[in-house]
Amino acid sequence: MRTITLPLFLFLAFQKWRLKMMLKQTPLHAAHRALNSKLTDFGGWEMPLHYGSQIEEHHAVRRDAGMFDVSHMLAVDISGAAAKPFLSRLLANNIDKLTTPGRALYSCMLNATAGVIDDLIVYWLGDENYRLVVNAGTADKDIAWLHAQREAMNLNVNITPRRDLAMIAVQGPQARAKVWSVIPDSQNITANLAPFNAVVVGDYFIARTGYTGEDGFEILLPAAKAEALWNQLLIAGVKPCGLGARDTLRLEAGMNLYGQDMDDTTSPLESGLGWTIDQRSLRIFNGKEVLAAHTPTKKLVGLLLIDKGGVLRAHQKVITALGEGEITSGGFSPTMERSIAFARVPAGVQAGDFAQVAVRDKLLSVKIIRLPFVRQGQILIKEQT
Repeated sequence: MRTITLPLFLFLAFQKWRLKMMLKQTPLHAAHRALNSKLTDFGGWEMPLHYGSQIEEHHAVRRDAGMFDVSHMLAVDISGAAAKPFLSRLLANNIDKLTTPGRALYSCMLNATAGVIDDLIVYWLGDENYRLVVNAGTADKDIAWLHAQREAMNLNVNITPRRDLAMIAVQGPQARAKVWSVIPDSQNITANLAPFNAVVVGDYFIARTGYTGEDGFEILLPAAKAEALWNQLLIAGVKPCGLGARDTLRLEAGMNLYGQDMDDTTSPLESGLGWTIDQRSLRIFNGKEVLAAHTPTKKLVGLLLIDKGGVLRAHQKVITALGEGEITSGGFSPTMERSIAFARVPAGVQAGDFAQVAVRDKLLSVKIIRLPFVRQGQILIKEQT
């Protein structure tokens, strides 16, 4: 039998096409293509990186209003008589803080060694009903963990992934007003909605949350209705934004990215997330004993590049007077027009200290900064040199 050998370039092209065909798509995929977005693989999802200019998208969110397709993230509904004790054991933050329906809480979900399985938001929907919103890249792992923990605890809990829902984040100083222009019935209900609270308006689950350091809403809605809302927001002047702007916005805002700034091998106490850990109540949660017995030797800080001639990037070495560290996230800040980063460094390093970062073949000076860098359009660092 004769063997047919494809030229290398054809083989590589085929492999690229095959991998592309394996990527998952959100309900807004056609809308992204219609806007000529630059699509990329993000955790197995084909997502928009930008729609022409990442910088313009970033500034739109800081100055006006931008929107993101975050439908790759997953809502998971938890219900049943044991829903509260179940989540009380799984989450490191204290869900007793959820005292009114719609209230939200940011928390880590830890393993037995206090590594971060995921960081998520939990909403109390009332009675015995809760909703988690988990990261796209950890969704399958999270669902498996929830099922395993339910079985181990032998609790009566329903775990319902909601892939029937899409999610659009509308962020920026004009975000709420532009949402109200598109969903008029929502204004009276959400005008006085406090941050980290959510309400239901018809088909829309509207939460005053976000991942940019700006005000706005994250809206969950039936997947079949997502494109219509997206197009209405587009007509209202909300700028479509991709993953590139989302990353620079969250970096400026001092918000961690799972898989870069923490993962299931790192402690939340060494990832800038100590404030999310319930260390006061007597309840037991996964990893609590490990955290109580562990004295952190590292911590997460901000870095501001002082020298010219480079950009701070993940995995670059940080040299401090107390020892070495490593950048976990880094890049260029469009708001500050400087390079900034997060780094895990020795615990004794303090804000205001200076250090060096190895950028290619040079050592560049950086200043240690207390996070965040920017919130609600305002640069929070008074002294930048």
